[in-house]
Amino acid sequence: MINITDFHSFYTLLMLVVFIGICFWAWSNKRKKFFNDAANLPFADEEISARSVLKLQEQEESKHE
Repeated sequence: MINITDFHSFYTLLMLVVFIGICFWAWSNKRKKFFNDAANLPFADEEISARSVLKLQEQEESKHE
């Protein structure tokens, strides 16, 4: 019969194995491009904003001519 102490020990060991598995998955070379792209997403918004500002400036300049 399994007592509660054995259950807690098994559960702790299982969670450790899951944690190590997630760490290996996250740091694998297969995921590197995905995480690099995700890390650069905030900068993509800045590029879009900068292009929008330039476009608005060009439109205003063409109105004044």
